Amino acid sequence: MTNCKPLATPMTQNEKLTKDDNRERANETTFRSLLGSLIYLTNTKPDIVHTMSIVSRYMSQPSKAYFTAAKRILHYIKETKSYGIFYKSEEASNLISYIDSYWTESIDDKKSTSGYAFFLGIKIISWSSRKQKTMALSSVGAEYIATTSAVY
Repeated sequence: MTNCKPLATPMTQNEKLTKDDNRERANETTFRSLLGSLIYLTNTKPDIVHTMSIVSRYMSQPSKAYFTAAKRILHYIKETKSYGIFYKSEEASNLISYIDSYWTESIDDKKSTSGYAFFLGIKIISWSSRKQKTMALSSVGAEYIATTSAVY
């Protein structure tokens, strides 16, 4: 992947990965090894956390579609090598939060995905992107669940 084409986004827009896509299965050991390395990388590259949460949902029986999505993250990393987190002291630090959800993202169980990021000044101190535990009946409900999960 050293000479791969750099890409500006870690995942294609509106890509839907499903559990039963009836595609050829990928090598589980190789797929898990790649995801383990990428999960380790999320400590300094929070821009891939959401994509990683989607790609790692079906690690027990990954299809070629999931493996292709994981390799796309490597293409994105090549484009964004200089991106990352660097902390240094700062005098004025306000707590800022961003919370959002994506309603009915999962085709398999119709659950939405929540995400949040908390900043102290310009430094990110906490973030999360995960599937909601309950099914929301509307986008407003998904936003309410996302806000509640970020607070706790």
